[in-house]
Amino acid sequence: MKLTVVGRKMNVYEETKDLIAKKLEKLDKFFSEEGDATVTLSRKRGISSMEVTISAAGTLFRSEQDADDFREALDRCVEIIERQIRKNKTRLAKKLRTATIPEMVAFSEEEEDEEQVLRVKRFPLKPMSVDEAILQMNLLGHDFFMFLNDEEGKVSVVYTRKDGNYGIIIPSNED
Repeated sequence: MKLTVVGRKMNVYEETKDLIAKKLEKLDKFFSEEGDATVTLSRKRGISSMEVTISAAGTLFRSEQDADDFREALDRCVEIIERQIRKNKTRLAKKLRTATIPEMVAFSEEEEDEEQVLRVKRFPLKPMSVDEAILQMNLLGHDFFMFLNDEEGKVSVVYTRKDGNYGIIIPSNED
């Protein structure tokens, strides 16, 4: 798995990079060599934050944790991603093993001032079923997920309703 370690407003020491690589090696058994991992570290007001995003076979796995130190945050992130994989093992098994080219999510950030950070995420829309979009949303830990609906041929959004069920928004050209 290809690893990229990024420090936001901080330098990341080689020992920390080596520790991250060693811990993420444990996840290699789930991914082929085409997997990409991006680890972002930041520290604000004494709290260490870590975000781990893994892209493999067009599927994203993501975990973001705050802790007293990066080692603890890393352990939690790896546990969460392992739990996501195990929870969705049957759905993911075929997809992860038959992947040819993974798609990498491109992140770009803009800052307005110290108090407010605006984050823009860009990612390629690929055709997928509603079930696959729900799986992606759950793996990312988000309340909604935008995707190209392979049945409708339109950009659609799945979301988690307050009652725990799922909803889908499909655009209509009718007035």
